Amino acid sequence: MLTLAASFVGWFSFDRMGTVQNRVNEGSVPELAASSGVLQYSGVLVAAAPNLTAAGTPEEFSQVVANIDEAYAGFEEQLATLEAQKGTDQERVGRIRMLADTLISNIEALRSETSGVFELRARLEGLQEELTQVRFELDDLLAPALDDQLFFILTGYPDINEAAAPRSQHFTEQEIVRYRRLSELQGDVNIATELLANAFTLSDASLIEPLRERFEAANNRIERNLGTLAGTDFHEAASPTFDRLFALGQGEDSVFGLFEQELRIEARQSELLASNRDLSINTVAEVDGLVMAAQASAEEATEASASALFTGRTLLLVISAVSVAGAVLIIWLYLGRILLRRLNVLSDWMRRMAGGDIETGIEMEGRDEVADMAAALEVFRRHALEVQRLNLVEELANELQEKNVELESTLGELNKAQDQIVMREKLAALGELTAGVAHEIRNPLNFVNNFSEVSGELLTELQEALEEDGVELSEETQSYIEEITGDLTDNLERIQSHGQRANRIVENMLRMGRGSGEWQMADINGLLDEHARLAYHSARATDSDFQLDLKDEYDPNTGEMEVIPQDLGRVFLNMVSNACYATNERRAATPGADVVGGPYTPTIWLSTKRMEDHVEVRIKDNGTGMPPEVVEKIFNPFFTTKPTDQGTGLGLSLSSDIVRRHGGTIRVDSVPGEHTEMIIELPLERPAETTATAEEVPAQG
Repeated sequence: MLTLAASFVGWFSFDRMGTVQNRVNEGSVPELAASSGVLQYSGVLVAAAPNLTAAGTPEEFSQVVANIDEAYAGFEEQLATLEAQKGTDQERVGRIRMLADTLISNIEALRSETSGVFELRARLEGLQEELTQVRFELDDLLAPALDDQLFFILTGYPDINEAAAPRSQHFTEQEIVRYRRLSELQGDVNIATELLANAFTLSDASLIEPLRERFEAANNRIERNLGTLAGTDFHEAASPTFDRLFALGQGEDSVFGLFEQELRIEARQSELLASNRDLSINTVAEVDGLVMAAQASAEEATEASASALFTGRTLLLVISAVSVAGAVLIIWLYLGRILLRRLNVLSDWMRRMAGGDIETGIEMEGRDEVADMAAALEVFRRHALEVQRLNLVEELANELQEKNVELESTLGELNKAQDQIVMREKLAALGELTAGVAHEIRNPLNFVNNFSEVSGELLTELQEALEEDGVELSEETQSYIEEITGDLTDNLERIQSHGQRANRIVENMLRMGRGSGEWQMADINGLLDEHARLAYHSARATDSDFQLDLKDEYDPNTGEMEVIPQDLGRVFLNMVSNACYATNERRAATPGADVVGGPYTPTIWLSTKRMEDHVEVRIKDNGTGMPPEVVEKIFNPFFTTKPTDQGTGLGLSLSSDIVRRHGGTIRVDSVPGEHTEMIIELPLERPAETTATAEEVPAQG
């Protein structure tokens, strides 16, 4: 009876609340939501006009237009919802629609005007570039013409390689007038180009017409002076450029015409913005009134719902108090004495299973829900036993699978190590062959250097013999002989210079083949530059299409340091070779990179810097870069990302050992797809342990 009474009261209360809630859901809430939406989207539309005019780029303008279209679609949707509501003030909604239509019309006009402004600005930028080019071309034409004319008037030489004209021909009034015409042309060109340049800084349309009139006056003077030079080479060469200058300042598509159009558009935009400000004030006022009316309706419906809720709550509290008293009696008589005891027994079994005891069976008499739960728990216990057995089998299978994977990985690493060892042997054989070839090349190089030096001495002796014997030669023959001997001397010096350079390269190859050398003073800047260029030429020999922009910034204060030049040269050679490989890989993967001025140019930056207690050497490339997981392994022996036939994985490992032997460190800064920078820090003083070891070696011997 208590449950039926509570159900009746609840049904009555919920029925009243449902009626009120329907009124809220179907009337007040949609009206309030739609009014708020109209207010929100109207605010976006009000702010749209200034945003359109403030857009600095076509991309920003397109984004603002997309936002306006989205806001207008939402505004139309919410306004249609308000028009469909029966209790809404339709007269006010009509006024809002009329104001919104006018606002959208103004925004569309602003959109069209602003789109035209971007087109005008693009055309003006093109004209500005054209003006700069015309100015440079006219300067290149007028300045030489003035200089040549003045030189002809004063000296009579029309050209440095031609004979001089008589004074009656070059120092005449006609030639002086021509010089004056050229001077006036130069002045008028400067005035005309300056007037066009000033037009790009105007902000008032009334100032354009005076500039246009002054430009036309300058054009008239230019045409008059240019006409007096008709038939000359200068007139033929300069006329097309002057025509381009005239076109920049005349017509609707000229600089002045385009700026007039832009200023007219800006004036129209100002008028539309002022109109939009007035419309926005009225629109916001109407929408605020609509929102306030919707809020009042929602508050009235909420008060009715609260009243129905209070009545139902009071009745339910009374019935609940009586129900609680009856429930206490039921709990004490049935639950406490019978049900809880059986549940405690079942709970003990569950705790034992949770502790791991799933061997003991579960049995409970009775036909109630507790007995059913005990039966279900027994089924769960049996399933747990089965799952335990299956988990053990699965764990063993997983361990076996992991061992198989580990064995396959080890086999792959062994195969890779075998390939790298074979490649290392090939490189060792190639090094021996290179050393032998270098020894053979030195003999012809010595012949080239020695005979070039002897030939230079013979030329000197020949010239001295001609002077001592008193051979009488004409001035032209003497000049010709001196020119020939000078050319031969220069050629011999070039031969000797390049022969010495080839000899240095051979010497470096021999040093690379001999291994480590002794500690000695060496110029770090020269060592880095020499081995960097050696690495570049080696890369060029492998791929003739490879081009590299090698930039250096050496600190002149670096000076000399006590190092092992052969070992440190290997470090520089290896790192620059890796940089060449990375840039060449990126070049091959970049479409159009082989075209001059293309999207990618392989570049390596070399720099040195003397610090307080060490020298910092940086080798940076704009190649493929490396991810962090590769950077962590690059100094490991036999680790390489190159194909098997192109790398052994020992270069950076040996480089790290050499730098540590010198007491220095190597750091790596790399961004995948952008750059890699190797930073080598070498102490200014030779490490103490290295010095001690070097001094102990003779004693031990």
